[in-house]
Amino acid sequence: MESEKQARTSALPAPGASEVFQLLRDGQPRTRAELAQLTGLARSTVASRVETLMTLGLVAPYGGAVSTGGRPPSLFALNPGARVVIGADLGATHALVILTDLSGTELASARQSMTISDGPETVLGWLVAAIGTLLREAKRSSSELAAIGIGLPGPVEHETGRPINPPIMPGWDRFDVPGLVQRSFNVPVLVDNDVNIMALGELSGNWPDTTDLMFIKVATGIGAGIISGSMLQRGAQGTAGDLGHVRVPRGGEIPCRCGNTGCLEALAGGPALAAALNALTGGELTSSQGVIDLVRSGDRDAIQVIRQAGRDIGDVLATCVNLINPSVVVIGGSLAQAGEHLLAGIREVVYRRSLPLATEHLRIVPSVAGQNAGVRGASVMAISHVLSPESIETASLSAP
Repeated sequence: MESEKQARTSALPAPGASEVFQLLRDGQPRTRAELAQLTGLARSTVASRVETLMTLGLVAPYGGAVSTGGRPPSLFALNPGARVVIGADLGATHALVILTDLSGTELASARQSMTISDGPETVLGWLVAAIGTLLREAKRSSSELAAIGIGLPGPVEHETGRPINPPIMPGWDRFDVPGLVQRSFNVPVLVDNDVNIMALGELSGNWPDTTDLMFIKVATGIGAGIISGSMLQRGAQGTAGDLGHVRVPRGGEIPCRCGNTGCLEALAGGPALAAALNALTGGELTSSQGVIDLVRSGDRDAIQVIRQAGRDIGDVLATCVNLINPSVVVIGGSLAQAGEHLLAGIREVVYRRSLPLATEHLRIVPSVAGQNAGVRGASVMAISHVLSPESIETASLSAP
């Protein structure tokens, strides 16, 4: 019996392959000896775990290292092409999907004008079809797809992937988003609020060494993605960062779509700015894009409205800076296209009203990723799941 037990045990991959893999995730090639030194494991153990990771396809030989005598040691590194993931940003009026490898390199993409209020069956039906098309374009099979990340424009219970009372998404409340997608692709499906994935996209692409960052999306609504101590903060119910429904000093009794009055969104959201400019000039703007176009053309009234919106946002953000103490605040969303006039209003109030120590090294900057921040972040979310220690350990234990 004991010999049978030993035989079964020896046939299993060495547990703990994730420990070795996490050292190779950065893409830097390393030898078995270096991995043994960094992990403190015996070389034979490291060799076994590298072999397991190579069987999974996640690690591959990388050229050759310089010999110090005898046969040159082998180098190993992450094999980013081993698997692919999908990142999807489903906004209020758009859908953007990308297929990437495990390094985040884009392999194919699709964009569609679409209204989220069309409902989950319609929107997710398009997404499923788009994923199939992208896989074919990149000549990758569905068996190579490792995970799907999705961002939605409303509160999401991240553990289940279900939207929770989303105000602009009729028919989506508690809908099983992962369940529908998994009917076609049996892989992990991760769902989060769109602002959270925008924060991840901006952080990974442009601020990789930053541990404390806030991403502020200013569009139809206003929200924040909060990264503190290198961790995305979602809150107990997934509503962390919902700045749009914080009451602001200038709000008075202005009604908000949430049912309250005086909310930031009711003053500084896209529709509110169009209405404010119409009231000031007698115009007939129907969207925030008209405000942006006028700001870019140098219209004085439009600049005044957008600058005041920045001040109103700054009123709320100043409190956030005192509470969370980020080192970087990134301003994104469609209204960020208004440029420095919006940022100037935000900076004016934040630097005046926040604690001096909190703003000593604070940077308030425009988004670099722009419209791609969300879809990039969704891909990052999927990749992080695929390459997590838990996922690697589970895969290694089931490897042939």
